Amino acid sequence: MKIVVLDGYTLNPGDLSWEGLERMGDTVIYDRTSLTDHREIIQRIGDADVVFTNKTPMPEEVLEACSSIKYIGVLATGYNVVDVEYAKKKGIVVTNIPTYGTAAVGQFAIALLLEICHHIGYHSQAVHDGKWESNPDWCFWDYPLIELDGKTMGIIGYGRIGQATGKIAQALGMKVLAYDAHRNPELESDTCKYADLDELLAESDVIALHCPLFPTTEGIINQVNIAKMKDGVIILNNSRGPLVVEQDLADALNSGKVAAAGLDVVSTEPIKGDNPLLKAKNCFITPHISWAPKESRKRLLDIAVHNLKAFAEGNTVNVVNK
Repeated sequence: MKIVVLDGYTLNPGDLSWEGLERMGDTVIYDRTSLTDHREIIQRIGDADVVFTNKTPMPEEVLEACSSIKYIGVLATGYNVVDVEYAKKKGIVVTNIPTYGTAAVGQFAIALLLEICHHIGYHSQAVHDGKWESNPDWCFWDYPLIELDGKTMGIIGYGRIGQATGKIAQALGMKVLAYDAHRNPELESDTCKYADLDELLAESDVIALHCPLFPTTEGIINQVNIAKMKDGVIILNNSRGPLVVEQDLADALNSGKVAAAGLDVVSTEPIKGDNPLLKAKNCFITPHISWAPKESRKRLLDIAVHNLKAFAEGNTVNVVNK
């Protein structure tokens, strides 16, 4: 079979091996493909049977022009880059990677929180810049330091990743309030309970977003809901950028209503220079790297190969357009 990877660089910048795919057929790997030039996408796919994409779109126009495609493997959990309904009409199987970075994403949410609590990066740089050497006292800190023990973390979306974050938060001595459409009573304990959204907003010292992007969750962090939160709340988002109304969060940061935000995702990626969060107070932004430890990326690639092998053997798995 002929295999094309349209945008493989973020998954594998050189520290992993494509050998698993290459053993399965004639494989061409592009680091990047235009997100807007459909002619380039069509040209690169050519007469390939199999296409892998992460962010490169596969709309109806591309699927119609590339009549050889039998299988599309999305190198991510979300698959909105593919017109899955039209693919189904064309008999094209579309698969995704449902679970590969649960531990890494939960770990990263806590990393954002700990950076907010201690400003480790800033203080390390201050020491290297000579501030400790010239300090009259044996220690110094330039930001208030925050202890998490006894505080409450509200987690919006308590699936696998939300639970991973909650487990670490509880290990740090925090109580967890979980908001999710599907409740599992077995997860409740002395330090973890389900709550409705308004209760979570009112009682949480830290609010972490781990929910999918649905019409019901888009813009869930907005002016109205921020007003329901504690003064000085901390907000974390390493789920989906559009969960946040960015101007509303920037205003709340600048007013002090929200003490700090830790964000690994924004509404448009790469971030645009006019994003209001870039100039907001106490806003920590990283370039969508929660998912990117080598261990997680290797797991993702292994699952992608497994998905294709299962398809080739007539036993499809992780299909999103049945």
